[in-house]
Amino acid sequence: MNLKQAEKTEATCLLNLYKPVRFPMVVEKAQGCLIWDSDGNEHLDLVSGGRAVTVLGHSHPKVVEAVCDQVKKLIHTSNDFYTEPQLRLAQMLYDLSGGMRSFLCNSGSEANEAAIKLARKHAFLHHGAHKHEIVSTLKSFHGRTFAALSATGQAKFHKGFEPLMPGFAHVPFNDLPALEKAVGEPTCAVILEPIQGEGGVYPAAQSYLEGAQEICRRHDALLILDEVQTGMGRTGKFFAYEHYGIQPDIVTLAKGLAGGVPIGAMLAREPAASSFTPSDHATTFGGSALNSAAAVAAITALKEEGLIDNARKMGEYFLDKLRSLQEKQPLIKEVRGKGLMIGIDLAKPLAAAVKAGCHKRGVLIISASDSILRLIPATVISASQIDQGVEVIGSVLQEAAGS
Repeated sequence: MNLKQAEKTEATCLLNLYKPVRFPMVVEKAQGCLIWDSDGNEHLDLVSGGRAVTVLGHSHPKVVEAVCDQVKKLIHTSNDFYTEPQLRLAQMLYDLSGGMRSFLCNSGSEANEAAIKLARKHAFLHHGAHKHEIVSTLKSFHGRTFAALSATGQAKFHKGFEPLMPGFAHVPFNDLPALEKAVGEPTCAVILEPIQGEGGVYPAAQSYLEGAQEICRRHDALLILDEVQTGMGRTGKFFAYEHYGIQPDIVTLAKGLAGGVPIGAMLAREPAASSFTPSDHATTFGGSALNSAAAVAAITALKEEGLIDNARKMGEYFLDKLRSLQEKQPLIKEVRGKGLMIGIDLAKPLAAAVKAGCHKRGVLIISASDSILRLIPATVISASQIDQGVEVIGSVLQEAAGS
């Protein structure tokens, strides 16, 4: 199918939801950090399949082998049955998190919905119905289902869907006094991203996350960390919160957890974990044998192939290269990030034009606003691929500066 055929089929058969952000290409195949379109053109993927999902690169051999083997044996049973892949994944996450128990689902939104429900159930059991409010931050993104959308601190996602769920408050990110003021007796949880992703790639300050944990402990509120994008080694640690030396009560994962296969997870530490009991929450497809087998393979690859350390090293290299470019290119106001999660602030609202220009030169990037570029490549990326990406971004910015 060529691009013209794809656009015609979309216009006829799909809801009009993705057109503004779609790359003008039909993906034919992908391997590692490379994508080929239906015209045979090769592209360097600096966004892990578009939204930070293919954290191991496309079609990682361990994930492919696990999926092929599992699909021949058992694709799915509901949670009326035990399956070994699900239990192996749960054990892995338990060990990696230092004893957190899992609820396995299908997406980041579902994981955050489960976290919100658990926080409210825990508060109800220990304090009563009055303790139900959840504090989030401005510029946050937690998903598009109604509770996750209500937690999301961006008005552009709310427009047309009001009234949202009650009981949510939003305060500026990295502003500890504002968080202190917002959290009180009615607060059952605070939900934060260790690094705001969709909001523009803003890392939390050390003092901010430490302070958030202390505030939550003092008010007997749960600290929920949304690691849907930051987890799975992207920042140079399996969980981004490990950089900060804190212990959240709940962590959510998705995106890269199964190397490209849809899955989500909500991890909870005691005593919060025990507040869910049978029938409180459930899922039909969550934790299926196929998806869990892919996740087991993805985690195994991260550990055995040194990909988390590579994310740290290549992240530092990428940031250094971009900051060197910044010294020569006045259109770049700031470069920030951690590991392979990087934001580039532009002095002008040129993000869409830069994205399009990079695509024409065979490099795929995305934006977080009209003036912020977002780079989230796979943990298998090499220094030479980073050099290629920086060279293309630099040339496109140079053209934009002269126009």
